[in-house]
Amino acid sequence: MTVSDGRPHANGSAGATTSSPLPLDDGDIYVRVEGPLDAPALLLIHGSASSTRSWGPMVPLLTGSHRVIRIDLLGHGRSAKPVDQSYAIPDQARRAGAVLDRLGVERAVLVGHSSGGVVATALAEQRPGLVAALALINTGPRLDAFIAADAAGIGPQQWPPTDEQLRRFASTGFSREGYRIPEELLDDVRGMTHHALITSMQATCSYLEQQALPDRLAVLGKPLLVIFGEDDRRWRSSSAFDYRAVPGASVEMLPGLGHSPLLEDPPRTAAALLAFTG
Repeated sequence: MTVSDGRPHANGSAGATTSSPLPLDDGDIYVRVEGPLDAPALLLIHGSASSTRSWGPMVPLLTGSHRVIRIDLLGHGRSAKPVDQSYAIPDQARRAGAVLDRLGVERAVLVGHSSGGVVATALAEQRPGLVAALALINTGPRLDAFIAADAAGIGPQQWPPTDEQLRRFASTGFSREGYRIPEELLDDVRGMTHHALITSMQATCSYLEQQALPDRLAVLGKPLLVIFGEDDRRWRSSSAFDYRAVPGASVEMLPGLGHSPLLEDPPRTAAALLAFTG
């Protein structure tokens, strides 16, 4: 993918992988597109302190039937990390919608992991005509379901964090102590500014405090799949059933997996998602 006139252009075959920073008014957003150009679009939105790379193991399982679009939210991964722009959830959602517009996508299924599901919900609120359906993976429905707060222990005077601090921060993202955390995920946290990390996490809390996600989603009338690792150490897994307040919502629990089933068991996570999109 190259960017010349501000629009992304794919080079190569219909199934080629394209990637590039996409310039928006408030900063460049890194975009990666894989799969057939004429296939149904999936927009994958990562969680806090993560990036497009968190979806890497699962993407090959999706591209046979979908055009898979991944973005790094502002402040994350290879996107810009400005100190003078908003990290509020509605603004992150607006940028995600702008990316789809620039790619010429008129309808997409939104797939969000953790706080990425909060961004997906906000985009569905803003642009219901753009959103065909939503799939939320280990996205807490309300703030009182949150059970971990280790990130608060890393202050600006300690930035960038040590390897030990990074591993302690990331460890609750998986189902068990001692899980071997991929180095690229630790690099994603290292590459953030303290401002971007803390402001992004505060933005998620603020959005959930204003209104719980099931209440927001119930009025939208969109098909909804909720996938939840049963051994989540960041959000109470029982809270997944709060989404049953959304008419027609499907909740799928994954035993033996934690907060990041897309990394711990990509095939099982992808199978649930593909059954939903199919």
